[in-house]
Amino acid sequence: MAVIVIVGGQWGDEGKGKIIDLLAEKAKIVARFSGGDNAGHTVLNPYGEFRLHLVPSGIFYPQVTCIIGNGVAINPAVLLKEIDDLHNHGVNTSRLFISDRAHLIMPYHTLLDRLEEERRSKGALGTTLRGIGPVFADKVARLGIRAGDLLDKDVFLSRLKSALELKNIILTKVYQSSPLSLEEVYQQYCHYREQLVPLIRETSSIIREAATKGELVLLEGAQGALLDPDFGTYPYVTSSSPLAGAGCIGVGLSPRQINRVVGIFKAYNTRVGAGPMPTELKDEIGDLIREKAREYGATTGRPRRCGWFDAVAGRFSVQINGLSDIALTHLDIYDGFPSIKICTAYKFKGDVLTSFPSDITILEKCQPIYEELDGWQESISGIRNFKKLPAEARNYMSRLEDLLSCPISLVAVGPDRRQIILVKDLFS
Repeated sequence: MAVIVIVGGQWGDEGKGKIIDLLAEKAKIVARFSGGDNAGHTVLNPYGEFRLHLVPSGIFYPQVTCIIGNGVAINPAVLLKEIDDLHNHGVNTSRLFISDRAHLIMPYHTLLDRLEEERRSKGALGTTLRGIGPVFADKVARLGIRAGDLLDKDVFLSRLKSALELKNIILTKVYQSSPLSLEEVYQQYCHYREQLVPLIRETSSIIREAATKGELVLLEGAQGALLDPDFGTYPYVTSSSPLAGAGCIGVGLSPRQINRVVGIFKAYNTRVGAGPMPTELKDEIGDLIREKAREYGATTGRPRRCGWFDAVAGRFSVQINGLSDIALTHLDIYDGFPSIKICTAYKFKGDVLTSFPSDITILEKCQPIYEELDGWQESISGIRNFKKLPAEARNYMSRLEDLLSCPISLVAVGPDRRQIILVKDLFS
């Protein structure tokens, strides 16, 4: 088989969950490698409709080992609630494991996230207030607490005491907020510890062994490439890398073991929170896309900003991820559209830009240059064969392939795993 990295090609929310849910049928391991519960993967299958925030999307197959990798930030309360919800729907989670190197979100992380957004006021970044930025800041500052620290109560207490001394100074002196109680936080996490310890282990060796045997390993990303802290629309980005390269770091694999990189793209663009989005539609078309596709955040419920497909940003995503394949989702949302637009370049101060700017002050002023294609007037949600799609839909996909210089191997025409059309074999 192969090791396949699956990443978001835009600003997140592209439908990674449904693609992984489909591909996991043949997998040995599905491992999440980045982000935290600020990401939400919606999966619709025979068990029901699920919004997974931390548990990998392969959890619905009993033969699949699901791993929350070292690159993920874990809020224990969110994870345990998610596991309970899966149990209540008859889903077996006995093959779910947590990397002992994964960092834990603590109460002071979520509190500091909210206080900092309030301090920024009108300049707020639009975070999900889940503590993601603060926990990754602590990780690189070497102040973090990892899942493995829960294995020894004395070690955990020592690390918590050291961290909380500093955090309480910040809370009281910088934000004029009340301090947190060491005893209360300690007891709360000891309660989580009782349920989490059986899941915690050294997981990178499990993944490497499966990859060495040639078994199918799926590395599940979170968010999208344009939210990368280095290559995204900084500072309106996430706090861990959603790029394919982070797949190796986030689970402990060598780059030489990666066989394919699949980028998930919506047939249009969406974005949650603040930051530039050149093709955003603040009109009835944008509203139509949002309502037709139910474009509201799986994590926060916030309405997503919607716009035409941005091929300039998309091409950049293909390049920085090294995509071998594209999975195109939500194509059915264009059913009934008389025409469809694609942004092929930007106009900036009289110049035509075909490359994605690194400076958001430029990107904010870019005007999209559109190419218009014919739409189709029939429903495609029931089609299961690529050749039976309307000629206009196939033409749209072909034009995207040309603009992005990458083949479309999968196309989704609805939310269910049975509504995904395999255009080209990913496993050959």
